[in-house]
Amino acid sequence: MNQPPSLDAPARAQDAVNHDRLQASIAALAAFGGRADGGVSRETLTDIDLASRRHLVDQARALGCEVMIDDCANLFFRRPGRDNALPAVLTGSHGDTQPVGGKLDGAYGVLAGLETIAALNDAGIETLRPIEVVAWTNEEGSRFGPGAMGSSAFVDPSRLPGYLGSTDKDGVRFGDALQTALAQAPGLPRCAMQRPLSACVELHIEQGPVLERAGIPLGVVTGIQAVRWFTVSCHGVMAHAGTTPMDERRDAMAAAMPLAQKLYDYAASQSATQLRLTLGRWQVTPNSVNTIPGRVDFTVDMRCLDDGVLDGFEAFLHAQVAASQGAVTIERFFQRAPTHFPRPMLDLIQEAAGRASARAGLPAPLALTSGAFHDAMYLADHCPTAMIFVPSEKGISHNAAEATAPRDLFLGAQALAYTVTALANR
Repeated sequence: MNQPPSLDAPARAQDAVNHDRLQASIAALAAFGGRADGGVSRETLTDIDLASRRHLVDQARALGCEVMIDDCANLFFRRPGRDNALPAVLTGSHGDTQPVGGKLDGAYGVLAGLETIAALNDAGIETLRPIEVVAWTNEEGSRFGPGAMGSSAFVDPSRLPGYLGSTDKDGVRFGDALQTALAQAPGLPRCAMQRPLSACVELHIEQGPVLERAGIPLGVVTGIQAVRWFTVSCHGVMAHAGTTPMDERRDAMAAAMPLAQKLYDYAASQSATQLRLTLGRWQVTPNSVNTIPGRVDFTVDMRCLDDGVLDGFEAFLHAQVAASQGAVTIERFFQRAPTHFPRPMLDLIQEAAGRASARAGLPAPLALTSGAFHDAMYLADHCPTAMIFVPSEKGISHNAAEATAPRDLFLGAQALAYTVTALANR
């Protein structure tokens, strides 16, 4: 990476971040879908989400940004640079929430990106490259599946046609909701997906307890765990609960329970590898109080930064299936390899977060991995990408109680401003 023409620009941008303006921005966006319990309900492409997008457009235009939209309704807010022919530096996240979510997950990254632009304006800094803040469409995947539609389609537009038929609980197609969103953005220039970017930085709340337990306000995210999802089906025979002797039953639940315990025991034996196991969705057929279950289906979510550890767990799972002699079947329905962020990006974030922490008299940043999916996972396939984490109080997210201390939110925005400015001057 070449030296930036203005060595003090990143520090000046960092110092120009405004705590109160950031808090006001977070509160204003949280009003769209705000709940009495302090949470936010703003699922993707609902009326309230579209209203929040118009709010972000107004906010970006007030900062002097050009606003663009692509075929997946991803919004881009562009601050020009000295050479606008150069690929931009991208930051941002997503504005949609879970059905009952918090005001920070995703939204914080978008608003901190806009605060970075405000800080650059206040400091009178012109960057070499343009800077863009993005609000991705449907990261959460709670209304339409899968999640991270916007970022994954941006990186690989061939995915978009396969997303259009996804339906929500009311039968609304994603394709129809998308057309409504695009129709409500008249006059916004349409920008290309898969266009070149020089780098991408995503700022996000941790959604876990690591930083808070360590008493450290900023995290340098080294990568995102690999994940594999399976459906396990245990087959039996439905029969009357009162008339069928115990020794003559083929009870699917009686097969599922010991299998689940074996999987938990295996995961416990691998604790040093940071393997994560969740058996998250259970379906019992016929799910009747007085009928022996004829079938039990459950999902397996396994995650680890080391793909080899997941290979071992998957082999163990298949061995259990083979030993059942046909009583258990398995289907893998999703897989994603680990994401490793590049060292030069990590070094820059360490520098940026280290300066912010040191000036606040707080401990140096902590390196950690993400166990959750993020849009950065897909952008890492497209350009040099990395992430910054701030703590989540009690590790809570996807919950109305989601919270991060204002000081930590401010420090995260400071680290982002430094990082983005440095990248935009290279």
